[in-house]
Amino acid sequence: MPMEQLTPDLPLSEYFSAEYLEYYGILPLSLSDGTLTLAAVEPPAREVLIDLESLFQATTRIELVDRPTLEAAIRRAYASEDSVDALLRTLDTSLSTAGPLADGPIDADVRDLANQPPVVRYVNLLLREAHEARASDVHIEATNRGLRVRYRIDGVLTPIQGPPPTIHSAVISRVKLIAELDIAERRLPQDGRTRLVLEDRELDLRVSTMPTLFGESLVLRLLDHGGRPSTLAGLGMDSELRDIFSGMAKRANGIILATGPTGSGKTSTLYAALQLRDGEREKIITIENPVEFQLPHVTQVPVNSKGGMTFASGLRTLLRQDPDVVMVGEMRDPETARVAVQAALTGHLVLSTVHTNSAASAIVRLIDLGIEPYLVAGTLQGVLAQRLVRTVCTHCAKPTTQSAAQPADAAFAGPSAGEGCALCRQSGYLGRVGIFELLDMDEELRSAVHRSPDTSSLHRMAVAQGMTPLVEAGRAKVRDGLTTSEEVARVVHD
Repeated sequence: MPMEQLTPDLPLSEYFSAEYLEYYGILPLSLSDGTLTLAAVEPPAREVLIDLESLFQATTRIELVDRPTLEAAIRRAYASEDSVDALLRTLDTSLSTAGPLADGPIDADVRDLANQPPVVRYVNLLLREAHEARASDVHIEATNRGLRVRYRIDGVLTPIQGPPPTIHSAVISRVKLIAELDIAERRLPQDGRTRLVLEDRELDLRVSTMPTLFGESLVLRLLDHGGRPSTLAGLGMDSELRDIFSGMAKRANGIILATGPTGSGKTSTLYAALQLRDGEREKIITIENPVEFQLPHVTQVPVNSKGGMTFASGLRTLLRQDPDVVMVGEMRDPETARVAVQAALTGHLVLSTVHTNSAASAIVRLIDLGIEPYLVAGTLQGVLAQRLVRTVCTHCAKPTTQSAAQPADAAFAGPSAGEGCALCRQSGYLGRVGIFELLDMDEELRSAVHRSPDTSSLHRMAVAQGMTPLVEAGRAKVRDGLTTSEEVARVVHD
């Protein structure tokens, strides 16, 4: 049922004001078979429940949510004057006499249009609502029908209403101005960044532009510096895996790698590992591109390629700072890999990431980067491969049934995605959890690495010694009712 109304012919706003719902921390989600489903920050006061039950002649069922999620859903439900939807309804009429803004031939005119109050407000609201929706990226794409806008939420792109044609060019120019890019340059890619403050949160905004067939397309990456890094348990590690990985992270030297595709949570895992160290008694230094979270008692260095600070050169400099633990954002080239191995050999613990599909293939990747097999065997402590799967929205989840689309394998029997509600933006999923496979180097595996084996043989050997493959870890999350078999199949290719 749409969030804007509780019954097909009765708008939600006719029952309550948005201020009332925000004050009491509640939001009616649906009314069905005499039951009013209610999202709430905490169990409502008895008098509130009595009023609701009397108004709707129904019993109440409570679903607890956090306050930011609830308030964002209320704003979307009411499409208040501070929402993108409400603003877009006024833009066509307020700018209809101005003509298309894409035809301005003079850079000064484009800059002036980009600074018009409606354009400024649209971009500001777009960024605020993206942050409230927990989006990691905003895609603004030029198409033959105008600008298409999408949020990447929980790793999946979700379309939202784009701006009217009258401000397409101005929106692109406004974002470029914010990121201090050249608004007159439309034929070459550009990269920029800036820092924004939204209410009490500080966001790092990275902007990438790309000329396409129908005009410039932009991707905006949102990094929340006001957030807090997760713990290993918060990332979804079970207790047994957590104990093994924590033991690795507390060792005095060696290399620990997190591997997986972009957006699989590798950096979050390394941050969680760093929190297991004693920052008061140890020197911990990171080199990252960019710095995603600010960690207490940790010296964090951003990569600056234009200024000559690369991962490799930065790592060499860090090693002269007498560190105990070093985190390298990414091991992408032979030089960085060689310096990291040398650091591990000289008594440092090095944590880093690589882009491979499995834990075993990360070992082969190091050898491909020019590291001698005996050095890999001697320095590597373990490899953690991971993925992030979306979790079923508990507010609109259906009873667990075995659907025809699910495999016959009973291990995959589990919940279906939710029916869709305002809290999950009609997706049926809300939030993500990690699935992991941990390759713990032992003497047998080290001996195998000396022989430069292929990925398949290393994987089989690790599984024989107790490693749980990613697909099996995903099935465990399905059995626990956290995610669906379709979601596991989407992120893990077995």
